[in-house]
Amino acid sequence: MASPTSQRFRLPVEERTPEKAKGAKPVQMTETDVALGMATADLDCTVEQTAGIGATTPAWHVLWTRSNCEQLVLEQLVGKGFHIFMPTIETWANTREGRHRRRVPLFRGYLFLHHALDRWSDVEVRKARGLVTILGDGWDRRAVVPHAEVDAIRALVHSAQPVFPYPYLTAGQRVRITRGPLANVEGVLVRTRPDKGLLVVSVELLRRSVAVEVDCTFATAA
Repeated sequence: MASPTSQRFRLPVEERTPEKAKGAKPVQMTETDVALGMATADLDCTVEQTAGIGATTPAWHVLWTRSNCEQLVLEQLVGKGFHIFMPTIETWANTREGRHRRRVPLFRGYLFLHHALDRWSDVEVRKARGLVTILGDGWDRRAVVPHAEVDAIRALVHSAQPVFPYPYLTAGQRVRITRGPLANVEGVLVRTRPDKGLLVVSVELLRRSVAVEVDCTFATAA
């Protein structure tokens, strides 16, 4: 799979899946989390860390996976106690049994990892089968996604509104939604009708955008 950041990040050799890390905290998944492809755990430090080495504050990082390996990588890392977020959307699929709806990753080939990475945990993550790399130049210089961008994506997939990929936007009228299930979410407003529009939310690191239809009367300048 081609990556928008492939020219900036080196790709390590794929390694075998390790056994469950000693001291890792168990992860509990609710029915909603399973449906959204999001595993939740304590956000402070879900896997033991080497004292004095690496980041001390958890941050959102991006995992680049091989094609159709998002769920495989998620399950391995959740089993080790890592906090993984894989936003998904419903789409139509044609099978031998007919046409039906299924959930697929919103950002194909990518997962979000929330962790205070150090040298040890960086290695443990990269041992997952199906993982290409953690975006960044090295264990101590991993690329970070702002919390606000991840929170906005989470709000969209939790909103029960139809969410869909949208061409990446770099400029436009930035707004904040004031009411409804998307209250306080910020994005770029693309008007489609006088009273309706698309709220476009982007992940700059991936150069990917997603959109959801909103009532323009709920939007105010950000």
